[in-house]
Amino acid sequence: QVQLVESGGGLVQAGGSLRLSCVVSGSIFSIAAMGWYRQAPGKQREWVADITSGGITNYADSAKGRFTISRDNATNTVHLRMNSLKPEDTALYYCAAIQGRRVYWGQGTQVTVSS
Repeated sequence: QVQLVESGGGLVQAGGSLRLSCVVSGSIFSIAAMGWYRQAPGKQREWVADITSGGITNYADSAKGRFTISRDNATNTVHLRMNSLKPEDTALYYCAAIQGRRVYWGQGTQVTVSS
């Protein structure tokens, strides 16, 4: 089992920044990748960014140039730095861990961007 706990969400004005964090615990060996997803009200959950165990990062088009995903292996934490936030970035942000065929999810952290 893998446990994920997100933090760092909040209310920010358009153009502002936030850094989300996800602390990973449990059976963290062989986690192939960590990712961030988001779900806005009335919409499907969408992928935002991920980082592999080898450090390769990938971003959705909506995140490219504004968001940065990183990992701190010493603290088993994955971060998502979000700059130049827009109202359309408002959503519940989830951390995910991919381990074999299983995907583990955190409980989510709310990000609200006011115009």
